[in-house]
Amino acid sequence: MTTDWNPLLRHEFEQPYWQALQSFVARERGQHTVYPAHDDVFAALHHTSYASTRVVILGQDPYHGPGQAHGLCFSVQREVALPPSLVNIFKELQADLGIPVPSHGNLSAWAQRGVLLLNTTLTVRAGAAGSHQGKGWEVFTDQVIRAVNDKPFVVFVLWGAHARKKKTLIDTARHAVIEAPHPSPLSAHQGFFGSRPFSQINAALAAAGLPHMEWNLD
Repeated sequence: MTTDWNPLLRHEFEQPYWQALQSFVARERGQHTVYPAHDDVFAALHHTSYASTRVVILGQDPYHGPGQAHGLCFSVQREVALPPSLVNIFKELQADLGIPVPSHGNLSAWAQRGVLLLNTTLTVRAGAAGSHQGKGWEVFTDQVIRAVNDKPFVVFVLWGAHARKKKTLIDTARHAVIEAPHPSPLSAHQGFFGSRPFSQINAALAAAGLPHMEWNLD
């Protein structure tokens, strides 16, 4: 990890859980297909520097289908069909800000503008959602959240029960927290649709004297 995250997180690499986690992932890669590719595991931290982070969107697992996951939560490569949750995110983006549904699902542009697209578990076995949960990734990503919490002001976006549990790591007196049900088809109609998260984020940034986020991907 050669970004400005390194001095904030490198002490984690010396912890016993880290060695056990890396051994587990290596064994999994030796026996199964694991997503994302090795070089993309820390893509969120490489695309969005600590200094530039203004918004955090928390996901859970990487996508577990072929060619989908590339290290940014909810994002897929340009040539990959949009997963249902991302379809719903784009529907809400259009309803909220009038931005047409993008022609692709690669959210790298958001990441480069300061949106940390962080999954709480950074790897997964192909076709097996949740297969790498509870192995140590959450310890590491909780430290990422704590590091961001140390910044003066950030907007945290917590979609769904899993992400909302991380609210305990956030100083809500200092940061803005935007919560809603998960954009999955199973829950999007229970309050994600109509939550207007993107305009909420921009309003929170403006209130803190920060530039608004540009959400257009095309």
